[in-house]
Amino acid sequence: MPTEYGPFQVFAYREEGNPNEHLAIVSGDVRDGHDVLARVHSECLTGEVLHSLKCDCREQLDLGLKRIKEAGRGVVLYLRQEGRGIGLGEKIRAYQLQQQGLDTVDANRQLGFADDLRSYHMVRAMLEDLEVRSVALMTNNPSKVEGLRRDGVEVTRRVPHLVAPHPLNLGYLETKRARMGHVYDLESVEPATPREDVDYDPSLLFDAE
Repeated sequence: MPTEYGPFQVFAYREEGNPNEHLAIVSGDVRDGHDVLARVHSECLTGEVLHSLKCDCREQLDLGLKRIKEAGRGVVLYLRQEGRGIGLGEKIRAYQLQQQGLDTVDANRQLGFADDLRSYHMVRAMLEDLEVRSVALMTNNPSKVEGLRRDGVEVTRRVPHLVAPHPLNLGYLETKRARMGHVYDLESVEPATPREDVDYDPSLLFDAE
């Protein structure tokens, strides 16, 4: 598949009992590979398709593709589990609660969901099919590393994966750091340059995702 970052091989996987299909997006030869640069990325239609500025999902996906291409080999596993596993419709309901002042964690809890319902059991099967033996995981979330290891994925190391924040997703990033254990130093990252064609109205600065 040709992309702005170069060509990738794309593999689709079906999970029994789940109508959604997951993707493995591969650069280079990862077969029988150890310490393969990898990103396990969960779907975010609002950010990736609609270009919502409430989160950093699209930028993280783009960075993952760019990094594996630059490394010469690697894989992005794209999992169809929207809204940290609660689904697209419930995610939009959570957005409405966030507009009323709740952050991402409390919005999910008010709807009756856990903070994070994502599952990574498919990752092991996908990596085994690709003959990837172990991965260097691009993530800021130590819980994702722990979850993958519990499901039998050998993660050799965590690779920080922070993109530049901007005024409309800064609260979201702060919440992930303060309440969900994500590891990054926002103060050390130069903010993204505000675009002239984007409305950064302060009334939009509620927490996201």
